[in-house]
Amino acid sequence: MMSWGDALWLGLTARFARVGRLRRAVLMLAAAACTAAAVLYWKQQTDDSANRPLHSMYSGIEPQWSWLCQHDRCERYQASDTTTLQSLQTCNMLCASTQLWPQPTGPVSLASAAVPVRSDRFSLKVIASPSRDVTKHINEAFIVMQNHMRTLEHGVVGENRRSDIGPPRDVLVKVSVNGSGDPRMRLDTNESYKLALRPSGNSLVVDITAHSFCGARHGLETLLQVTWLDPYAGSLLILEAATVVDAPRFPYRGLLLDTARNFFPVSELLRTIDAMAANKLNTFHWHVSDSQSFPWKLDSAPQLAQHGAYGPGAVYTSDDVRTIVKYARIRGIRVLMEIDTPAHVGRAFGWGPEAGLGHLAHCIEAEPWSSYCGEPPCGQLNPRNPHIYDLLEHVYREIIQLTEVDDIFHLGGDEVSEQCWAKHFNDTDPMDLWMEFTRQAMHVLERANGGKAPELTLLWSSRLTRSPYLERLDPKRFGVQVWGASQWPESRAVLDAGFRSVISHVDAWYLDCGFGSWRDSSDGHCGPYRSWQQVYEHRPWATETPESAAWPVEGGAACQWTEQLGPGGLDARVWPRTAALAERLWADRAEGATADVYLRLDTQRARLVARGVRAAPLWPRWCSHNPHACL
Repeated sequence: MMSWGDALWLGLTARFARVGRLRRAVLMLAAAACTAAAVLYWKQQTDDSANRPLHSMYSGIEPQWSWLCQHDRCERYQASDTTTLQSLQTCNMLCASTQLWPQPTGPVSLASAAVPVRSDRFSLKVIASPSRDVTKHINEAFIVMQNHMRTLEHGVVGENRRSDIGPPRDVLVKVSVNGSGDPRMRLDTNESYKLALRPSGNSLVVDITAHSFCGARHGLETLLQVTWLDPYAGSLLILEAATVVDAPRFPYRGLLLDTARNFFPVSELLRTIDAMAANKLNTFHWHVSDSQSFPWKLDSAPQLAQHGAYGPGAVYTSDDVRTIVKYARIRGIRVLMEIDTPAHVGRAFGWGPEAGLGHLAHCIEAEPWSSYCGEPPCGQLNPRNPHIYDLLEHVYREIIQLTEVDDIFHLGGDEVSEQCWAKHFNDTDPMDLWMEFTRQAMHVLERANGGKAPELTLLWSSRLTRSPYLERLDPKRFGVQVWGASQWPESRAVLDAGFRSVISHVDAWYLDCGFGSWRDSSDGHCGPYRSWQQVYEHRPWATETPESAAWPVEGGAACQWTEQLGPGGLDARVWPRTAALAERLWADRAEGATADVYLRLDTQRARLVARGVRAAPLWPRWCSHNPHACL
């Protein structure tokens, strides 16, 4: 028989169950009502969007400001409900400055009006081409340009596009190349181009003419620069008309990246090359190995990476190299791979005895390191071992085959320790050994290159390129990458002696300086940080001496050594400082970092960021919003 207490408990339980079911029902009805209200609100907002002020439509993109071109400069104003908004991007592009980077060297005419476009409304027509390879490369470069446009308009076009700017125009890009059928960047490549953009009915027509694929690609890059995303309009805009005649001042415009001190994934190299293309640089100098590591697994000599790489996750394969080379070539860039010898080698060359080849290198990780090299670990090749020259021939041949760069080569040749060789070869002057090694390396390079010496074979400036040894080198066979300070007598001596030179002065174009010494608490071996202004204003060839007029300067390169740099930090260290170098080597205008240069470089930095490059800012964002106010 059920007790009174049990009956009471069952009654309460049933009541609570009914209350629980009622509560759940009420909650479900409330949720349905909220959903319906949200749908109705969204529909009302969508229907009323055409009548809403732009301030609310673009609340996520700073619509409280509008910029107007006043006295050849963009002035910022507080926007109101009656203000016709103009974005900073559009004001900059339509005001007095050309906003092109690097600044063209020929006549430029840019319209002060813009029209809307879409990436999928661009089409290509190759009018003239000297070869199928050039045609193929033009098509691929055009796709690269379109992809950059798609990145800009991603998530904007079609959703937020303003109706009052008119429909997007069709753009027909016509490219004519009348010249070299070789699409590769070569020492003699004519990189000039002409661009003419004009309206044709309701469409636009772009004519790009050049003497090489690389020149045509530069024209496409300039076309991309006169196209921008207007965040207030929710659309890509393009100048209504433009003419640009352009050609570089120097044929060699490079960036060196060291991947031996610290390893960088392929993705970071590709992004760096893409940023180089945006600035019309043409040489990616890949310092792929050093005494710390040898991260490239060659097919012809896999032992070098097996003994020299940091680990299996820090190795570039031959397929990686092919990927990088192809990526660079479509962007008008050569990949110049450097295996630095006879110094700057380490454990990668320590396997000779066990392979029956004898000692391929000496002084590997010798102590005290300061007696045998500039930084640990030490090591340099054995110039008396014939096997080392056989090995180098295989290495050089594989470099040339993979990169297809056979007209220019870099032998390295920096910072040989005379004490190391004197310890092992006390019967010969170490400088004579160094000279003999260089000649032998040149000989095997010729064999690796099909019996022909490259047109330009570079060595780093060193004691070997100073008097009296400089006189023993043939300036018709060797060029010099001059890294010493611009005021050092030996830096000028190389140029005075008639050696074709690539300038990389440590006091201007070394990007690793200014971060202290990684070995102790000193300021480091190369001094203070090199600002973009220092990079831009460095013109060592512009002296007033009679000798400088005859200097055979091929160009220059910024150098990013990586003792204190790793993945994730590369972009901000290199950009936008290397963009400053790019304009110096392309245009080489006499003026320094003027207000217009600040403005154009700030715009170029924004273009790089839009491409996914984490370039460092030039200044506070307020200065970007108020052009010229910070100068």
